[in-house]
Amino acid sequence: MSKIAGMQYTIRQVPKQIDKAARARAKAQGKSLNETLLEAIKTGLGVSDDSTKKRDLSFMGKMDDETLQAIQQVREGNERIWNEDERG
Repeated sequence: MSKIAGMQYTIRQVPKQIDKAARARAKAQGKSLNETLLEAIKTGLGVSDDSTKKRDLSFMGKMDDETLQAIQQVREGNERIWNEDERG
């Protein structure tokens, strides 16, 4: 995991089962609890190390071709906008 300056959070009222599972995973992977929790948060939010968000629409079930085409057009438009923003 890269060392990039970022925000700091305090999370309260963590259920015991989450604490236990997180600590067990950290120990099993030889990582710090912080690294383990950051990875879990990234995975849960669909964020990769390159800061691009992955979107999974499988929860919506089967979609018709028109809907799939509209989603693809939005994705392509967003990629163009994001690429323009990166170039300044």
